[in-house]
Amino acid sequence: MPELVCRVGDLDIAYETFGDPANPAVLLVMGLGTQMLGWHEDFCAEIAGRGFHVIRYDNRDVGRSTALRDLPVPTIPQLLLRSKQAAGYTLADMADDGAGLLDHLGIDRAHVVGASMGGMIAQTLAARRPDRVLSLVSIMSNTGARFSGQPKLVTYKALLARPPQEREAYVEHTVKVFRLIGSPGFERDDDELRRIAATAYDRGRNPAGAARQLAAIIASGDRTELLSTIRAPTLVIHGTADRLVRPSGGRATARAIPGARLLMIEGMGHDLPRGTWPQIVGAIADNAARADGALTAAR
Repeated sequence: MPELVCRVGDLDIAYETFGDPANPAVLLVMGLGTQMLGWHEDFCAEIAGRGFHVIRYDNRDVGRSTALRDLPVPTIPQLLLRSKQAAGYTLADMADDGAGLLDHLGIDRAHVVGASMGGMIAQTLAARRPDRVLSLVSIMSNTGARFSGQPKLVTYKALLARPPQEREAYVEHTVKVFRLIGSPGFERDDDELRRIAATAYDRGRNPAGAARQLAAIIASGDRTELLSTIRAPTLVIHGTADRLVRPSGGRATARAIPGARLLMIEGMGHDLPRGTWPQIVGAIADNAARADGALTAAR
């Protein structure tokens, strides 16, 4: 299906769907500063092939969704000092964007899958809007606690660096970042990564949006207590080689959510290489089946 845009409150949200709309919905939420392209179209098609209607979208302040240029841009000192005053919005606001997209599509409840910051948004949606979430999968994310799931020091420069303005330099910068944070245990296709980075560049750059999103994470604080209220069947997926959100973040998330299952993928870093897809897609489908079983038992 071609890319579309819908109105959610005062924002435009760009999205794309895969599969039969009559099937149960899977809402894919991407991470910090990353367009919906981070969910590879082939990955989306594989989930759709399991009998789901898949929706991927650009979060606010990234890609072709609304860039909130009227909001101040947090400074690096504010981000390093974790100033909550730097934020123009929170993860709860971003979760409401996802719920608004479901409203636009006429979808009452969805299986929600989030990666990195997208996992934080998905967790927040499941906790604050339990009526909208059939099941939850949180991938390479954390609870917001200060002492788990924090980046290794070597990743901070990549996390805070402003991407180059020139197209080819931007593409090569992206490849360099994923060489640092990506999966050492899986083959990486740099040419495919270059293609996706170039497409993202052409769709629209908004470096300030990533800073505002990072400020939203900081302002949302430690969500451990909030996560304890989640009742949707939950799966937490994390790579053993993740240097951006260290594996302790995944373990803490699984401990915080009642009944959550934890899947640690050996050699996976902070990306979604094709070699991990069989495990991840199968695990998403299995977790969705847990929700189906719970609904059947409740009837």
